[in-house]
Amino acid sequence: MSTINILLADDHRVVREGFRALLTMESDFAIVGEAGDGIETVRLAEQLKPHVAVVDLMMPSLNGLEVTRQITHRLPKTKVVLLSMHANEAYVLEALRNGASAYVLKDSSGADLVRAVREAVAGRRYLSPPLSEPAIQAYVDKTRNAGKPDLYETLTAREREVLQQAAEGNTNAEIASRLFISPRTVETHRANLMHKLGLRSQTELVRYAIQRGLLPIGTGVDSK
Repeated sequence: MSTINILLADDHRVVREGFRALLTMESDFAIVGEAGDGIETVRLAEQLKPHVAVVDLMMPSLNGLEVTRQITHRLPKTKVVLLSMHANEAYVLEALRNGASAYVLKDSSGADLVRAVREAVAGRRYLSPPLSEPAIQAYVDKTRNAGKPDLYETLTAREREVLQQAAEGNTNAEIASRLFISPRTVETHRANLMHKLGLRSQTELVRYAIQRGLLPIGTGVDSK
């Protein structure tokens, strides 16, 4: 029996410990790395090249949806199982569009997560109950008929990274340090993304990030 190598990513240590204990009960599962933020997750994935990355949707520095997109783009053989508290179709659809093999709700049973990993490795898609393929397709049809363009899709990968970190309140210097680029480059990316999204202030940027699901509800301006 071959071993399935898993990268585990969640910004809460106690949650990671719980998932690690659950997954390592399977004799053919091995946790080869753990990460606490999105940027670290992508770097570890590139370094370790695991069979599966189990990734939380809401993480600092880079959210799980963008982590999924970058991992599946850079490492086509690594499957991504996305963990989320959100059962609405918008999140699920974007996860699948970004390349996720499975979408598992955090209140699902441990058996659901194990099955999701196995289905992903086998090259199949898995949605934990009560999510279903027909419901997702119905949402796709509805949004297609709306015909409204998604401005977020016009952003580059770097602009998406800067967007989330700026929304989290990091300064240009702090973002530059995390992304290994210059503060001036961060400033340029920030100006470009603000222009593309039609945003004019930090308040609008934070509100957009919350509405987009990049930050938890209750963050920043919406928590006041």
